[in-house]
Amino acid sequence: MKKLAIFLFVSTFALAVHAQEKVAKIEFKEDTIDYGEIAQGSNGVRVFEFTNTGNAPLVISNVSSSCGCTVPKWTSNPVQPGKKGTIEVKYDTKRVGPIRKTVNVSSNAETPTVALKIKGKVLGGNSK
Repeated sequence: MKKLAIFLFVSTFALAVHAQEKVAKIEFKEDTIDYGEIAQGSNGVRVFEFTNTGNAPLVISNVSSSCGCTVPKWTSNPVQPGKKGTIEVKYDTKRVGPIRKTVNVSSNAETPTVALKIKGKVLGGNSK
């Protein structure tokens, strides 16, 4: 009976440790994209690439921007360990002036919220 109790304890402990090891990890190629100086009305789409470096499927639950001028789209299917995914950000380049926006990524990763940034400057029609 004692051996059975010890076996159950060790098995439960091993299972708990094994369950804790299964975690998704999100690693971005870069966390800031610099548009540089771009012309008003030019293509405002940029792509953040990431890899699931964990050992469990990565699920992105939400991506939100700090304003309505930045529209994100992302990989909606679970990203398997070792695989890549993308978050596409479209900035409204009809707005002239500096770009300084944050895009927050929420997921089941070990770090559940990651802040990505875009920066640059949209030049007006008369700027060079």
